[in-house]
Parts: sequence; structure tokens; C-alpha cells
Amino acid sequence: MAHRPGARRPVNPPNSTGQQTTDTGKFGDLLLNNGWVMSRAFTKESVDDLAAGELPERPLPAHPNYVTPHGLEQLQGRARELQAQHESLAAVSADDSGAKQKLREVERDQRYVNAQLERAEVVDPLGQPRDAVHFGATVTMLDEDGKEHRFTLVGDDEADVAAGRISWASPLAKAMIGAKVGDTVKWHRPVGDAEVEIAGIAYPET
Repeated sequence: MAHRPGARRPVNPPNSTGQQTTDTGKFGDLLLNNGWVMSRAFTKESVDDLAAGELPERPLPAHPNYVTPHGLEQLQGRARELQAQHESLAAVSADDSGAKQKLREVERDQRYVNAQLERAEVVDPLGQPRDAVHFGATVTMLDEDGKEHRFTLVGDDEADVAAGRISWASPLAKAMIGAKVGDTVKWHRPVGDAEVEIAGIAYPET
């Protein structure tokens, strides 16, 4: 179901076209270190639990699962990959303890991906207002040192800060949503607040 958020509703962060280059540097490190880049696959705790014979579930975000059309295709593709892996492992797991353990991991990932697909709400950036930051926008901004950064606001499972894509639910994206070119917004971070200036907003044309 297509969802078209209102002017100030936090639904869409930056989306990359694949043609931009993003030098994240320390700025990107803050996003990575603060855990707002992508869905967690394994943390130290989950690795320790796995060694102890327990396999924790991948947590589902409490906020809505907004996705771009491309993000939905990615989730669907991942579901197909996991199903193929499941069939292959199931055929040999009875006599292979390693395959049995891998099968449990695949089944855990299937539950996560299937849940994300069920929760998915597609937001097409083509239908977003062009004059402000919303889900799907690619935002060019200047940090406090005047350095330029560019990020696209996307869904949780699409986010990859190294590729210039951040989750719409991240603190930085939430700070930017609803802002217009020339606005200065405050980014609330664990290491201290920072101000960034919105220098440009772009959406896909097709």
C-alpha cells in the first residue's frame, strides 16, 4: 500500500541514486557508532548466545517499516535467497551438525525478513513534496565545519551509511524531516548536539 506522508510527518529520509559519492569520515563514524545504520544481524551478546547453543531473534523496530519501492524489491529478493538456502540446508542437516546450525540461523533470518515484508509500507519518493525533506529525499547538508555531506533517507533494511543511505528513523534523519533549503537543524547525538544546514534537497525524477 502506497503511503504519502504529510508535510511534517517523519516518513522519508535520503535515497541515493548510485551516482553520488559520499565521504562520510568522522561524520559517518558517528552514525555507525551510534547504531543507526542498518538492522542488527549479530551483536556480541548474540554471538555469545549462539556459542552457548541459543539463537536470539533479530529484533523488529518499534516504528513503522517504511520502504522505498527498491527497498521492497530488496526484501523480496532476500526472502527468495533465504528460501533457497533453507531448501539446500534442510536436505543435508540431518547428518551434518554444521548445516543444522546454519539452518537455524537461516530460519531466524526468514522470520525477520517475512515480518518486515508483512509490516512494509511502500512510500514512493516520486510522490513526495519537492520543497522539503521527506522520506526518499537525498539531502545535501553542511556540518559545523562547513563540510558537505549527502545522505538519502530510506527504510531500516536499506540503510548503509557508507553508501550514503540512512534510516528515516535515525536521529539525523528525524532532525532533517520537514526542513527546507537554508534551514539549520539540530542533530541530537549521545556525544552532544550538533547543527547542520540543509544545502540541497533532491528526489528521483523517474
